[in-house]
Parts: sequence; C-alpha cells; structure tokens
Amino acid sequence: MGSFNRVESTRLPEAAIYNEVVLAGDGWMHDLEPGQVLRIVDLEGNQAADTLFFDADNPEDHYSAVATITNQQNIYLTTGSVLLAESGKELVKIVADTCGRHDTVGGSCSAQSNTVRYAHEKLHMHNCRDTFMLQLAQRGEPYNKRDLAPNVNFFMNVPVTPEGGLKFDDGISSPGAYVEMQSVGRTAVLISNCPQLNNPCNAYNPTPIRVLIWNN
Repeated sequence: MGSFNRVESTRLPEAAIYNEVVLAGDGWMHDLEPGQVLRIVDLEGNQAADTLFFDADNPEDHYSAVATITNQQNIYLTTGSVLLAESGKELVKIVADTCGRHDTVGGSCSAQSNTVRYAHEKLHMHNCRDTFMLQLAQRGEPYNKRDLAPNVNFFMNVPVTPEGGLKFDDGISSPGAYVEMQSVGRTAVLISNCPQLNNPCNAYNPTPIRVLIWNN
C-alpha cells in the first residue's frame, strides 16, 4: 500500500501572502516563484484535488508521473517526494503532508471516462479535464490542451489490487488535512477541485479546498 510519511508544517496561515478558497468543481492556476511554498488544504475531508505542474518558463515541460514514480521508486506521493518534469527537471518538493500519501496513477476524470466507467448518461457531467481545459484557455498562449498530462490527485486513495488493477476507494484524508510543497524553480500550478459524484474519491460529495502561498 505504500508508506505514510505524515509531517506537519511550522508555517502559519496568517503569514501567507496568498489565501483563497477554491469551490468544489472550480479550477485554479497560479505561478510559483523559486522557493515559494504552496499548501493545499482539504477543508472538509475526502476531497480530491487534481493537480498539474509546468515549468513556467517552458510550459511544454510539464509534470511527469512516470519520471516521478521511477525516481522515487514508489507510486504514492508524500513528504520528501520530488515531482519531476518530462525533462527530469525538479518542479516542486513535498515538504509537509498530514494526509500521508497521494495518488498519481489514477488520472483525471473526463466526459469520456465517466461514460466508460459509469454510464453513457454521465457524459454531460462536470469533470476535471474540462476544468483543466477551461483554466488553460483562460490563461491563453502558450498553454493549450496538448499540455494536459497524467496528473497528481492530492488526497485521493487509489490502491493497487493484487491483480495489478486500480481501485477508487474512500479517501484517507480528513477535515483540515493538507499537503505543502516548495517550488524549485518558476512553476505553474493548475488545479481542478474535482467535481466527481460517481466514485468515493470525494465521498460522493465534492467540497472546497483552500490554497495558501508563502514566500519561503
């Protein structure tokens, strides 16, 4: 199941230079400067925050789940994990985590995956891929849909079965749990606060998250 590495942060919310709530189903995109620290807070527990990272100066060099997993030899992310780009460049490092581990193999929900996994009548439902694409469209060039890649699912519990399959199980997060990461260079962060209603990743009830940023 992978090891848990829960580490609390010493950073105080009142010292943050940025503090916003992202509602369930909404998206968020922001550039981090070198050394800045981003905290994502699961306000009510069992909420999935689908997240992508980009080299802000070279957006084509986006987060690579394969490079990250290979480098750390673990499919789960937690304190100490270094998230790598396709080029092998370090994007962010997880410096605190009170949840314990996070998924980076389950991918994001889309209209197409909702129909395949659940039912054709789910096609119209709000999904993370659409949220990602909306945020990229609002950001504009040089970002576009080609920049979508396998993402991180913070707070999401996706165990691997003995047969090698994936399960979407109840979350291991709790109200107020957070993950905190420090940017190595200039890193663009794209979040879809998952609206999924068809599996337990959000406890069938999508809820808000909070994002905070410190200068160091």
